[in-house]
Amino acid sequence: MNTPFNASSSSSFSPETSVRTFIQRVYHWMAIGLALTGFVAYWTASHPTVLRALAGGGFWILAIAEIGLVFWLSASITKISAQAATLAFLAYAFLNGLTMSFVFLAYTGASIATVFFMTAGTFGAVSVFGWTTKADLSSAQGFFAMALIGVIIASIANIFMHSTILYWIISYAGLGVFIGLTAYDTQKLKGIHQNSGGTEQTAILGALALYLDFINMFLYMMRIFGKRRD
Repeated sequence: MNTPFNASSSSSFSPETSVRTFIQRVYHWMAIGLALTGFVAYWTASHPTVLRALAGGGFWILAIAEIGLVFWLSASITKISAQAATLAFLAYAFLNGLTMSFVFLAYTGASIATVFFMTAGTFGAVSVFGWTTKADLSSAQGFFAMALIGVIIASIANIFMHSTILYWIISYAGLGVFIGLTAYDTQKLKGIHQNSGGTEQTAILGALALYLDFINMFLYMMRIFGKRRD
């Protein structure tokens, strides 16, 4: 006969609870990353001296640093400590806040807030779908990768072409890609937990993937629904 203590202990260490705890940590770190990025972006946009430094070439240095940090963290996640993974993730969120500051200069504050909540609602719904669907979304991984490459190439080309039609095609296609990636990355968390046992490092890696999905979904929604400053 189980005592209440034994029954509680058995439940708390069940696989379901373990997965649930892991997912909570993933979204906890994702939320912290988004909050840090938003704060830094708003603060930077309010300080012209910092903006001038970024506009004078600092933006591209930060962009390269961000890309390098993402690749390093993804490749080293099983070799570094939880503290190092956490610091790297927070450093990325901080750097991304600096580059995201230009959103506050290009768009009105009201439209930024509106699009943020639109993004949060869309992200939440897609995440629930990715977590609950019985379909295996891993089969679409190759399609998402190729579609993302196509969006990147088209975006670079349009820097020189200045095509309005291509701009809108890229915006809607990019939004679609990251909606799909959100569902895929959410479902992938189950496999990450199963393979790693739900370590803090892999929780950080999962948070980074979902953070990137959210940020990019937000940026494409800003292109579509955001109201630019006069």
